[in-house]
Amino acid sequence: MMITTRGRYALRVMIDLAENSDGSYLAMKEVAKRQGISLKYLERILPLLVDGGLVEGLRGKGGGYRLTREPEDYPVGEILRLTEGDLAPVPCLEKGARPCERAAGCKALPLWKDLNDLVIGFLDSKTLADLMH
Repeated sequence: MMITTRGRYALRVMIDLAENSDGSYLAMKEVAKRQGISLKYLERILPLLVDGGLVEGLRGKGGGYRLTREPEDYPVGEILRLTEGDLAPVPCLEKGARPCERAAGCKALPLWKDLNDLVIGFLDSKTLADLMH
C-alpha cells in the first residue's frame, strides 16, 4: 500500500480546514496558499471530499469549504479510503474482489489479513483532531 499525493493532500486540506475555521467557510485559494498546493490540484480533491460528505462547499461571495463534523469525528482511515480507494495490501482482500481460487490453500493469506486489519485499525484509531496536535 502506497498513499498517493491525493491522499496526503486530502489530509493536509482537512487539517487546514480544522485548524483555520471557526465554523465559517474558507476560500479554496487560501487553503491552497497555506498548504503550498496548486489551486488546480485542490479543485480535483475537494469535490471528492464534498461528495463523500466530509466537507461542504458554498459558492459565491463568502463561500468556500468547511468541515461537516468536529475534527475528532473524522477517522484518518475514512479520509484515506475516500481519496485512495481500498487500502488492502493485496488485491484478493480488496472490496468486491473475486474470490481467489488459491485462497483455501494460501499460506500467506492469514499474514495479509492480519496486515490489513492492523493498517485499517491503526488508521481508524487516529482522528483529524489527533493530527492537529
